[in-house]
Amino acid sequence: MASTSVSKVVPASPDRVWTLIGGFGSLPDWLPYIPESTFSEGGRLRHLKNPDGDAIVERLMEFNEEQRFYSYHIVEAPFPVVDYLSTLRVHEVTDDASVAEVQWSGRFVPRGATDDEVVKLFTGIYRDGLEALASALT
Repeated sequence: MASTSVSKVVPASPDRVWTLIGGFGSLPDWLPYIPESTFSEGGRLRHLKNPDGDAIVERLMEFNEEQRFYSYHIVEAPFPVVDYLSTLRVHEVTDDASVAEVQWSGRFVPRGATDDEVVKLFTGIYRDGLEALASALT
């Protein structure tokens, strides 16, 4: 099993950040890579499309409003992995209520690719996503 995690301090309070990213269907609001998100199964399954039209289906596994995080599992995607579980989390930054730290992490088993290739892929997705989030908050 491989894993990666990327964190970024962003220019907004934890509550403001969570308001933007805390909804399981909110990716199109801040992540340019995902322009479309729809739900099924009462909001537990999100159906995403990337700009190339590829389908990505993810199942919400855990959601915690108070601790500001959710975890999800990829059901279907064009990525060379299985057993993918990811968490998106907003942390408070000690002594500065005007910023938040956002952490996006994942673990997965590569399929048809090396650990290094898949770690590089998801590290890039998470890093670029958090850069887009910081831009959306300014």
